[in-house]
Amino acid sequence: MTGTPLPPGDGPPDEEGSAVTAAELALGLLDGEDRAAAMRRVLADPAFAADVERWRAHFGVLFDGWPEATPPADGLARLEAAIAPAKPSANDNPPAGANNRLWQGIAGLSSLVAATLAGVMVLRLAPAPPPPPTVVQAAPGPVLVAALSPTGKGAPIAAIYDVARGDLRIGAADLADSAHSAELWVIPATDKVPRSLGLLRTGARTALAIGNANRRRFAAGATLAVTLEAPGGSPDGKPKGPVVAAGSLTQI
Repeated sequence: MTGTPLPPGDGPPDEEGSAVTAAELALGLLDGEDRAAAMRRVLADPAFAADVERWRAHFGVLFDGWPEATPPADGLARLEAAIAPAKPSANDNPPAGANNRLWQGIAGLSSLVAATLAGVMVLRLAPAPPPPPTVVQAAPGPVLVAALSPTGKGAPIAAIYDVARGDLRIGAADLADSAHSAELWVIPATDKVPRSLGLLRTGARTALAIGNANRRRFAAGATLAVTLEAPGGSPDGKPKGPVVAAGSLTQI
């Protein structure tokens, strides 16, 4: 099976680069084509999308622990003054001073980028533990059982019916010979009319999916019966042969 190919530049990078990209997207540091490529990857790569959400959870914890503060009125002016280049003095060599400030700015920016990436990698090495899974235990549904007693020799055959799923399971039995088929019937306690449920396997367990029409006929007090029919079962939906096993349904 082949999927839709990713656009150029959207393929999965190495693990460390992928983590950094996920962190940058979570922090809102990407823009333009880089952000578009990362968003396309979120849609195409579930693992990358989960990594982005994990980073958002990490950073959210950090933000929650940071106390709220009102910025000073002159904060912007102070920041601009702090990053403004110093005016050269009369004794400075202008070309050399300009070059020095350029390299100092590059060095400072590099240090800031390195510190940011280092923080990202430290957080990645210490992920927050996931919340414990919520275990939901479904209440068991009602079950009907019957012991089909053979009319001849032999041990009773267990029948178990799952009311919620409509599944009927019959234990292994040898009730038919090579010239006949063993057909199973349900006989409601209300109208006493047998309805065919299907054929039983010989010498092996049988599983039957009960259709909607017959599900309402399965109730405590109804009878399951097995008759010997022509190969393939009764042709007209009515039992023709003798009953070879039968038992009443009981709810447990």
